[in-house]
Amino acid sequence: MFNITIFIITGLSGSGKSTVMAALEDSGFYCVDNMPVDLLPKFLELPIERDSEITGIALVMDLREKGFLSRYENVFRELKQKGYRFSILFLEAEEEILVRRYSATRRQHPLSVGKNLLEGIRAEKQQLQGLRSAADRIIDTSMFNVHELKSAILDIARKSKKLVPMRINVVSFGFKYGIPHDADLIMDVRFLANPYFIPELKDLDGETQQIKNFVLNHAETQAFLKKYLDLLDYLIPLYEKEGKAYLTIAIGCTGGRHRSVTIAGHIFEHIQAAGQTVGLNHRDINQPV
Repeated sequence: MFNITIFIITGLSGSGKSTVMAALEDSGFYCVDNMPVDLLPKFLELPIERDSEITGIALVMDLREKGFLSRYENVFRELKQKGYRFSILFLEAEEEILVRRYSATRRQHPLSVGKNLLEGIRAEKQQLQGLRSAADRIIDTSMFNVHELKSAILDIARKSKKLVPMRINVVSFGFKYGIPHDADLIMDVRFLANPYFIPELKDLDGETQQIKNFVLNHAETQAFLKKYLDLLDYLIPLYEKEGKAYLTIAIGCTGGRHRSVTIAGHIFEHIQAAGQTVGLNHRDINQPV
């Protein structure tokens, strides 16, 4: 039997169920969209919880399955009698908001065949009244943008179980070889003193102690690091709160061998010391001098 968090995500079409599923998937949940209700008992018997990487289970179930409304009460009741514990999250939104969302995406509402869009929305609301009453939490997404909805869902999930932490990657690079395409934060450190112009340092790279000493012992470097690390200490928790799964911090100098390597390594050590999940990649360190 599962000892991990199980969410049943349901509600009105266009209310944001796909956004909720994406947020939970990024946070380590095993997610299944349009799960047939009759398959739910067999699904929960699978040994998924043995995977230590899984934070929880999130299953989207709604009117896209023809037999959902006629079967969910019996299935949910039987599972609870067997000792399964799950939370039903019911998503809804105001009619005018749902009309606006469908008009923007040009998708067809599942109950609008033979009716206009507003009639389909109202028919669905009527049919889902019983499920709405049985929900553990009702979430009105009318005033949420995508990021706010993700944040609200992750707040709910955090109270249920610890989520997979945001993965941070620090990468050094050379501007002459292009900016990393996946960078979220880019810092240009070409204003720092350049060891390239010191003959005995030119052929070394930023992982050697000689280059580290040259770069880090300058007063402007120390002042910069204090300010930039303070900024990262402020930003990283905010990115986590927003539900961001990955954060790439790119540090660039001219060739990507000296200054950026040393600074990226220093930033990596600072983030690692704070207990964050962080990786380090020196993209251009092996480029010719």
